[in-house]
Amino acid sequence: MIESPQFPPLFSGEVVPKHMDPFDKAVSRAIAGVDSGTIFYSEAIDVLRAALVLAPETPLEEAIQAVYVAQIGLAESLGALAPPEVPVHFQWPDRIKVNGAVCGGVRFAADVSDPLAYPNWLVIGIDVPFMNLSDEPGENPNRTCLHEEGCVEITSMALLESWSKHTLLWLTYLMDSGFARVHKEWRPRCDTLGEVINQPKSGVFVGLDEKGRMLLRQGVMTETVSLIEFAEHL
Repeated sequence: MIESPQFPPLFSGEVVPKHMDPFDKAVSRAIAGVDSGTIFYSEAIDVLRAALVLAPETPLEEAIQAVYVAQIGLAESLGALAPPEVPVHFQWPDRIKVNGAVCGGVRFAADVSDPLAYPNWLVIGIDVPFMNLSDEPGENPNRTCLHEEGCVEITSMALLESWSKHTLLWLTYLMDSGFARVHKEWRPRCDTLGEVINQPKSGVFVGLDEKGRMLLRQGVMTETVSLIEFAEHL
């Protein structure tokens, strides 16, 4: 039996059995009308799997900016709990990197896909492996887990508690100050800025615009790519 995590005010938690995906549970409960701020989380101890239900009061193109907030919350939580020499970065649109290798990420879904439509709900899930159950250590240098990076003292519930607190704080900043402050915090942690990338399309990743869309330069042209394109379709 795992210890129940303590969530900050405005958030509440509901545990989900190991065999069940908290993200799927969160989506089904969001459709049914669960309270905003409910976090569904797995009782598994070898991975942190959790999903936060939000009820945005803005169009989807603004509401989706909360995905960046969830990433910042995860990075700040790992920064607080992990050894100080362990760097945490982002890979657009949805990966978390620890010591330069992918160590989980975020996923998200909403009940609308039109950027100008107002969603009834937005679900943001996080997935961070603590132990590598598929590869031998070092077998896949592009992927890692927290234990391989020296974060053996962190528990999934401690990381969940910390993530919920940091995420709530940055959601408050987003609602009070808009995307600029979130962008300023997110940008230095993105390790592919200014580089030529091949995914989701090839080009130079210039940065994000004021809506949080990727700016991708291809020759003399710059196009935008929205996070909305990476939302899970239900």
